[in-house]
Amino acid sequence: MKNWINATIGDLCKVIAGQSPQSKYYNTDGVGLPFYQGKKEFGDKFISTPQKWTTKITKEAEPGDILMSVRAPVGPINFAIEKICIGRGLAAIRAGQKIDRNFLFYGLLSKQDEIKGTEGAVFASINQTQIKNIKFAYPPLSEQQRIVEILDKTFEGIDRAIANTEKNLANARELFESYLNAIFTQKGDDWVEKKLGDVCHNVEYGTSSKSQAQGKIPVLRMGNVKNGVIDWTDLVYTSDQNEIDKYYLKYDDVLFNRTNSEEHVGKTAIYKGEYPAIFAGYLIRINYKKELLDADFLNFYLNSNSAREYSKFVMTRSVNQANINGTKLKGYPISIPSIKTQQEITKKLYSLRFETQRLEAIYQRKLEALQELKQSILHKAFTGELTNPTVKEDAA
Repeated sequence: MKNWINATIGDLCKVIAGQSPQSKYYNTDGVGLPFYQGKKEFGDKFISTPQKWTTKITKEAEPGDILMSVRAPVGPINFAIEKICIGRGLAAIRAGQKIDRNFLFYGLLSKQDEIKGTEGAVFASINQTQIKNIKFAYPPLSEQQRIVEILDKTFEGIDRAIANTEKNLANARELFESYLNAIFTQKGDDWVEKKLGDVCHNVEYGTSSKSQAQGKIPVLRMGNVKNGVIDWTDLVYTSDQNEIDKYYLKYDDVLFNRTNSEEHVGKTAIYKGEYPAIFAGYLIRINYKKELLDADFLNFYLNSNSAREYSKFVMTRSVNQANINGTKLKGYPISIPSIKTQQEITKKLYSLRFETQRLEAIYQRKLEALQELKQSILHKAFTGELTNPTVKEDAA
């Protein structure tokens, strides 16, 4: 690259390794300097509002310093916007006179995949010396600033496209949720108010037998109940034939997640015979009356806002855990139309869910393409492809 000089970060910048004060000096009252321990408060480009302050100052970063996460994960960067104290999860990189700080930021962004830490017993990490040894080529200062101007303008357009796509993605997801919730709030005149216990034979806890990493068939747990369907990853297994016979899942079984974090308690999934399996004691099988209740209708209802709000009302809570037992589950209010109407509703819901998932996939691919475009442009910028044309002519 014509007029580009090969150097290292240590040649061009001052690198300050973070050091954490003792926790007794921390506060949340705004006393002392803002304190950042890692990338938790990182924004897209600028670090966000601090959650802690410290009256004991160890290592400082200045406004305009680039902050790098140096422990799990390694490499993400942000700008400091005020004087702060940095803990051991961060390093500050202060640009010297030869390097434009924004050019440095984009350059480090282009090297995200190259910046690797050392694998320790607990964290992947990168130390001060390793940061200093990162190779960094740069052109004259005026050319750096010209490249930064191009990148700023280009990324502004890409970021607008990303924001619009994320909005479209959220709208696609909300479309299904909105329709689902409308079904169970705008009920027809022929709908009958019941308790879940009135339309099921019983509710049944799963196996309490210990599972293994390998075995005859999977044992579904609370983590396998997601978004109304069963997630077949992260499985455990059993070969206990007595347990298999007792808790063997049948087609259209509806499983209810009775214990977990508050966010996940009350979620249900429907078993569609994907693989032979049984279910663990964290889950409840609802043995519904098939002449009164369609399995898919029940599954959609229990994942609607109406049921979720009731779940919040009846669940018991302890530290980091919530619970809904079988007795409370049988007390859930449920409005039901005829079986025929239930099946017509579920057919429409499946059709809409298929269409919204198709849209979500399109928008997700677009987001990935836009991120790849950013990386492609960064690669071009830091391999000399955005260099001033007059420089190229000089090289000829």
